[in-house]
Amino acid sequence: MAASDAFVRFEKVQKSYDGEILVVKDLNLDIAKGEFLTMLGPSGSGKTTCLMMLAGFEPATNGDIYLDGTSINHVPPHKRGIGMVFQNYALFPHMSVAENLAFPLQVRNMGQAEIKEKVQRTLDMVELGAFGDRRPAQLSGGQQQRVAVARALVFEPDLILMDEPLGALDKQLREQMQYEIKHIHEQLGVTVVYVTHDQTEALTMSDRVAVFEDGVIQQLSTPQELYENPKNAFVAQFIGENNRLLGVVEKIKGNNCTVKLDDGTIIKADRVNVSSVGERSSLSLRPERIEIDPPKSMENHLTGVIRELIYLGDHIRVRMDVAGNDEFIVKVRNRADKRDLSEGQKVKIGWKSSDCKALDVR
Repeated sequence: MAASDAFVRFEKVQKSYDGEILVVKDLNLDIAKGEFLTMLGPSGSGKTTCLMMLAGFEPATNGDIYLDGTSINHVPPHKRGIGMVFQNYALFPHMSVAENLAFPLQVRNMGQAEIKEKVQRTLDMVELGAFGDRRPAQLSGGQQQRVAVARALVFEPDLILMDEPLGALDKQLREQMQYEIKHIHEQLGVTVVYVTHDQTEALTMSDRVAVFEDGVIQQLSTPQELYENPKNAFVAQFIGENNRLLGVVEKIKGNNCTVKLDDGTIIKADRVNVSSVGERSSLSLRPERIEIDPPKSMENHLTGVIRELIYLGDHIRVRMDVAGNDEFIVKVRNRADKRDLSEGQKVKIGWKSSDCKALDVR
């Protein structure tokens, strides 16, 4: 993305709370206007700190943050024109829903008639048009979260920041709200920067995902690219379920390589993050890419022993002992010809070399 296309830009941004340890290290990140970008990572990875610096609640130790081409390093939070949605909703309990939405418009000295019209229109958009007179305590968790989203939208900001906004909701409601927020984003075209540690949430909602670890973006890609082509072992382990096999690189030919596992098994793999013969490598392999009773055309054929079968409706989760790894997972589609599997059974398994990624060891 060219600098002129970046609506939000982090340029060589660093953050330290104690003057010694950097929790964000030389962050360079461009976010396009209208993009839904998620900052994803474990606790302490630096993602929330980045959001707080963008909001203005934390100063950057070094570097610059730009909004629509203008440095906002010294602009106070209330003058940045950014909408915020927090995990705890941060609604005013003594105000009605309509009054909560009216508040950011009142501080912008908007007229009463315009405030009333904007509040009603925004409540209708989040399907709470009839709830304006209620207090937050009279609403369910999902309804309160919709009010929080509506309050961030009501003054029509160009940028909305969301910090773990669905973390307090139960699983079913959280999934429903993921789609609602995604659809609101598509409808309005507003730029969203979203922080979560929930990988499913990130994959479901985002145009692009920035995976953070130790204050550094490990990979910045579309959800599909992250899942299908992780760039290193951390991303492979953090995004989705992943089988990990360790070995040494024996041969390299272009984008392909051969890896000898620690138990002596030879595996053909897609060379991603290895550079030389003799190097240790971590092989990444998704459970749904493995076949039981594979065709002969597959490059990799092994034998495994079934240790556990878990029926999950649309698929069967098979835990196996394969090449010295007794936590090897295979997801088998629920078909009549695959229901005769049993614990203790020896089975042939296989996978394509293109589905097996040779990565670094962490």
